[in-house]
Amino acid sequence: MTEVLDRIRSSLVGLRMPMALEALDHMMRCLERGEIPALEAVDGLLSQEYSNREGRRVTMGMKTARLVPIKTIEGFDFSFQPSLDRGRILALAQLDFVERAEVVHLLGPPGTGKSHLATALGVEAVRAGKRVYGATLAEVIDMLSRAERDGRLPERLRFFSRNSLLIIDEIGYLPITPGGANLFFQLVNHRYEKGAMILTSNRGFAEWGEVFGEPNIGQYP
Repeated sequence: MTEVLDRIRSSLVGLRMPMALEALDHMMRCLERGEIPALEAVDGLLSQEYSNREGRRVTMGMKTARLVPIKTIEGFDFSFQPSLDRGRILALAQLDFVERAEVVHLLGPPGTGKSHLATALGVEAVRAGKRVYGATLAEVIDMLSRAERDGRLPERLRFFSRNSLLIIDEIGYLPITPGGANLFFQLVNHRYEKGAMILTSNRGFAEWGEVFGEPNIGQYP
């Protein structure tokens, strides 16, 4: 029995399963006392390892997606925004719009929870194994502008387009730099029908022409 346990420990080390290795002795004691059947012991070891790996994957995904601090649907106070259709938000959390590569617009005055909901939907996407990236419009345009100056714009557009869901926050909060609107719409065109987006803004669609310095922008949605 000792030799078998040693082999199991070596295998768990080789397979990089630290949580299963840590739980092994406890599971063996439970088996010896007849508290659990062998199949349940195996299930327990694998479940602990899987939960640990999923936790690491989600944590890394949140950091890569820039979804910190983390916000969740469960943590959103719908009573604070009674006009908000809770059912519609919960339907969005099923992520069908991501599969269909659609654009979701969250519009409203400052302080209404747009960024919270955008982040929360991003969190759901990360949990579901989707690749997500979030940034403000100002940050996106700055990255695209620097890439254009360095001759790397196509590369940067591909970077943004690799994500299943791109969240662009704070449209209309800051003035758009000269040429910024063109870069933004190059990005939108690059992702069209290829990847989903969530756009948040404190300005109505009718005002987007003013935001981007392009009168026809208001027809975009």
